[in-house]
This record gives sequence, C-alpha cells and structure tokens, in this order.
Amino acid sequence: MPFRPRYTGLIAKYKDRLPVKDDTRLISLGEGNTPLIKLNNIARELGQDCDIYVKFEGLNPTGSFKDRGMTMAVTKAVEEGSRAIICASTGNTSASAAAYAARAGIKAFVLIPEGKIAMGKLAQAIMHGAEVIQIQGNFDEGMRLVKEVAGEAPVTIVNSINPFRLQGQKTAAFEIVEELERAPDYHCLPVGNAGNITAHWIGYSEYAGVDTAANNYSQGHSRFASAIVGTRPKMIGYQAAGSAPFIRGAMVDNPETVATAIRIGHPQSWDYAWKAQEESGGWFDECSDEEILATQRLLAQKEGVFCEPASATSLAGALRDIKNGKIPEGSTVVCTLTGHGLKDPDIVIQQAGAPIKPVEATLDAVKSAILGRL
Repeated sequence: MPFRPRYTGLIAKYKDRLPVKDDTRLISLGEGNTPLIKLNNIARELGQDCDIYVKFEGLNPTGSFKDRGMTMAVTKAVEEGSRAIICASTGNTSASAAAYAARAGIKAFVLIPEGKIAMGKLAQAIMHGAEVIQIQGNFDEGMRLVKEVAGEAPVTIVNSINPFRLQGQKTAAFEIVEELERAPDYHCLPVGNAGNITAHWIGYSEYAGVDTAANNYSQGHSRFASAIVGTRPKMIGYQAAGSAPFIRGAMVDNPETVATAIRIGHPQSWDYAWKAQEESGGWFDECSDEEILATQRLLAQKEGVFCEPASATSLAGALRDIKNGKIPEGSTVVCTLTGHGLKDPDIVIQQAGAPIKPVEATLDAVKSAILGRL
C-alpha cells in the first residue's frame, strides 16, 4: 500500500497559491489540516434540515486559527531579514507569535491588556520565551502602540494588518471546499479584529476564480490560478453584544465581553470585512454573553467539541438564524471555531456552579454516586 507524503504545513501544501519563492525558508509547526466536524446531535435536536459543520481551528499547534496566518507572517519576516516581531494581543496572537518566533530563532515582543487575557494564552507566550509587555489599557490601545513602536524600532508587526497573515488564513477556506467538494452555502465566523472573515472570503474567491477587493490588500499573488468551484458562500460575522462595532456601525471605545478573543472595539480589517459581507450577500449580527456560554456548553456536551467562548459565537448565531429561518432549511453551514477551550479554562470553572464534592474511596460510595446520577 502506498504511503501518503508527510504533511508539513499549509505553506508547503498550498505553495502555488501563496506569495513564497522556491528557496524561501518555511517557518512551520505543521499548522492547518484541521478537522471539519459534522454536528449530528445538535442538528437532530434542532429539527431543521440543515447540514451544520464546525471547522475546529483549536487543533492547530498553539490551539487557535492564528497559526495559519502566523506561519506566513513569520516566514516572510525571516525572508526579509527581520530579527524580531511584535504584536498586540488579547491572547491567541501572542501565543502563536511567540511559538513561531521560537521556531524561527527570532525574538517576539507581545503587548497584552492588563487583566484582559486568559491565563492559558498568557502561559503559552511566557513558555515560548516572548517578551511580554502588559499595558494599562485594552487591545485597541495596544494596537496603536504597536504601530507607533514599529515606526521607530526594527520589528515586524504580525497582527492582521500584516497582509501575509490573511494569505495564510485564507487556506482554511481551501480545506473546507476540498472536504465538502463544494463551497458551503453559509460560512459563520466570530468577528473581533475582522481579519479572519476577510481572509476566508479571499480564499473562497480564489477557489471560485473571482477577484475580490480584499485580495489586493492581502498581497494576493494567486488570484489568476485556476478555479476549483463555481460558487462562494454567504459570509456571516457574529460579534459579542458588548463588543460589536459592526452592529453599531461605528467603533466601540470600551468593549466588554466574556469572549476575550473578540473583545475588540476598533477592528483593523474594518473596510475589507464590510466588503466581504457585501460581496457575499451575508450579514453581521450579535450574540449575548449568555448565548455564547450556553452554546459553548451545548457543543461540548452534545458533540464532544470544547472550544473557547469566542469560538462559540459563530455557532450561537448560526443556530439562532437557522431557527428563525434567516438561514433556510436545506443549507450547508460551516462555523469556524477559532480556538480550543483549554485556552480559557477559568471561564468554564466560573460557570460550573457548585464545586465538585469528593466521596469516600469505597465501592459502595462510588456506586451510590453513579446510580444517583443515572
């Protein structure tokens, strides 16, 4: 039986559609190739004739979709001779930047908001050896400072304003089309900085052989490659209600939500996210923190998929729009789960209610505890 070639990461797989040279040194941790999981139990209980899938990006090397963009951003930074990268982050970007900088043998500086970062993500950045700078301000203030510092110090920004980030992130759309053998009818994403919805639209557009305004922004080099499919999905972006500039139609200065990964009031991909929504015929909407946390539990308890709160926003919004008919019956829907649940265990523990009570280490005590819960 012939063996498959070893998977070595998304740049190697999609090299003909990414802005790299034959001799470019690829900085990779084997990212991409994440599972597309069909939700059988939730869909059955919903009682609607829709095929619902989740693209579980939490199974990337550092536990979030950021690795797709970071492999490209750091690869290009190294190619251009950079010795250090910098980012502002609510957590996932800092974890990813630190890991890929370590892999490349360069330094990473990360600015994080004080008291507004999940411990799982902070632990990753520290363990990978990043220089962590905690600011007395939120992500948006951190982003402003990163831009200012990059203008005066020899560091490369690897936030999603780095166009190569979106080039890496677009590959998630490629994988979805390849697995479904078509584009989905609807693609739902959580929206914070808005780079990911932009990147997915670039990917779907490239596989459909259609140019898009966002491709010019993202250093697109492969839009003239052959088309793979003839359709593109409607792109739907869901935000947390306390951090929803796309719903308000204006930037939000003091965003608040339990979904820390999307607690961003000044999205850097503002214009191009609007383009993705308009060109695709999709929409933006918001979910309450209560809806987000309830969907996080539902997904874990009904399907065995544990995602971080921000990730659950995409499914929370999709389920609501399927129920109300905005997403019609018979549709194929893909929801991006941006990060793993272990990124933010504190939220889960806080929501658990009563603490777990110990029982005696005897057969009778354990049997009684089991029978009482069957």
